[in-house]
Amino acid sequence: MEETYLLNVEGVKKKILHGGQGELPKLQDGSKITFHFQTLKDDFERTVIDDSREAGIPMEIIVGKMFKLEIWETLLSSMRAGEVAEFWCDAIHTGMYALVSRGMRRIAEGQDPLEGQKHRCGMGNMFDYHSTGYDDLDELQRTPQPLIFIMELFRVEEPSAYKRDTWAMSKEEKLAAVPMLHSEGNRLVLCKEFGQAAAKYQEAVICLRNLQAKEKPWEDGWLKLESLVTPLVLNYCQCQLELGEYYEVLEHTTELLQKHNENAKAYFKRAKAHAAVWNEREAREDFLRVAHLDHSMAAAVKKELKQLGERMRKKHVEDRKRYQGLFQPPQGP
Repeated sequence: MEETYLLNVEGVKKKILHGGQGELPKLQDGSKITFHFQTLKDDFERTVIDDSREAGIPMEIIVGKMFKLEIWETLLSSMRAGEVAEFWCDAIHTGMYALVSRGMRRIAEGQDPLEGQKHRCGMGNMFDYHSTGYDDLDELQRTPQPLIFIMELFRVEEPSAYKRDTWAMSKEEKLAAVPMLHSEGNRLVLCKEFGQAAAKYQEAVICLRNLQAKEKPWEDGWLKLESLVTPLVLNYCQCQLELGEYYEVLEHTTELLQKHNENAKAYFKRAKAHAAVWNEREAREDFLRVAHLDHSMAAAVKKELKQLGERMRKKHVEDRKRYQGLFQPPQGP
């Protein structure tokens, strides 16, 4: 079946190659669209530029998340599940395709799609656009032209029907997800599933850090989010202590203490990590700092210092025996 339609969009023509099923999807912000696509030049040979099937993974976009090629949402909204359609799009809709394709290709190659654009001002990023790193895409940038998109729509999922990545959530959704992740992490700790619990705490921290990035540091909004981040980081560090990931605990507690240098719990967890990797002086300093900041933890500190002393004495005895064995003269016959 090949019927040509003019969508209610200037410069777009649609030809249905294979009919789909059901009703047209009702797209809303946060809906996830899964599809395969092929991009061709509008020339005699219909030169193929990109084909998602070559990567072996369907394309996914989230509606309303400012995908750079806005026309794709329009095209996909005219399709039913299982439908295959060919769209001709004039150059007014395809000017950003080279940059979109560059990002998709770099992801498929296992590279960072934003390489060269990070920590750069807008003017600096403009110079990156002079070359995409791909000859065929550079040609498209120099001479914008109509393109043909052949798309096969697999499914459209409502926001509540799939597990959404953090980046795809709205501010309200992230704030709602944090207590749920925190609670699930606590449940997993009680089950001694420390690895899974750490992942929940980490996901919650990422949600909050994304929101913090939009706030001015140390102002009310930023501080409110930071108050939610701190206990999650401490819980994450406790899980890492249980898993024996002591250097990761040292990294995260030190970073936390650079902002909050009177957090006794952070000092306590860092002290335990120092003790585990035989940093005796650093461990003692952190334990004593805990006792100074929080008198209610004095008994726990006393117990940890006693255990640290016993472990270090035992280690010194073992080290002496080991070194004595190295320097003893060989026994005669």
